[in-house]
Amino acid sequence: MVGVNGHSQAEEAQAAAGDERVEKKDSVSRGKSVDFYTAVPAGHGDGKGLPVCIVLHGASKRPPDFPKLGFGRTLSRAVEKGTPPFVLAGADGGRRGWRPKPGDDPQRMAYEEIPNWCAERGFDISRLALWGWSMGGAGALLLAETFRGFARATVAFSPAVAPGDEVFEQVDRLQSQPIGLWCGLDDRLLKNVQALHKELLYPPVAGRYTDGGHNFDYWQTIIPEAFRFIGTTLD
Repeated sequence: MVGVNGHSQAEEAQAAAGDERVEKKDSVSRGKSVDFYTAVPAGHGDGKGLPVCIVLHGASKRPPDFPKLGFGRTLSRAVEKGTPPFVLAGADGGRRGWRPKPGDDPQRMAYEEIPNWCAERGFDISRLALWGWSMGGAGALLLAETFRGFARATVAFSPAVAPGDEVFEQVDRLQSQPIGLWCGLDDRLLKNVQALHKELLYPPVAGRYTDGGHNFDYWQTIIPEAFRFIGTTLD
């Protein structure tokens, strides 16, 4: 799996966030009001015309946490270093996974409503990528499988997958798009992620297995290289 050298966390901390927002949106798919996060890289104004990476969160960190995690700053730094610019956009999908449930369909929200909210802001929703970690990594892969052609690329950090689950059962539907797959060598899900890797007809075109666990101490170290991959696929 090919990796791209990232930048230090000190560098990311020095970068300025651009237009970064958390606002409320009424989600018909989820039957409730949800937090909606967007980040435009610094120097790109309100982001009109930029492509979008849809963010699918894990079980703990949610959209209001994204600014504190430095997503906007890291995106700005990546673009400063030459990554083609794009927008991050993500909404609260709840804690039970990105799968359809009676009266609450976060997958449908990600497929229909998030792009519509992005279009209202003038972002280019004809160019979309997916990025998620843990529960959200599995959700991103499942979304790509369910709606083939929806995204140009899918990035999964330590996806919460297991042999025999929906992601494994539909893995053949991932063959037509670039995949980025990262996981820490100390992650409890490592064997499952490696099993999924082996099931792919074509290997991931980005990602790697390096020291780290199932936490943001690890994930923050690999976000810069993932952003470079995303930007390149959306350019």
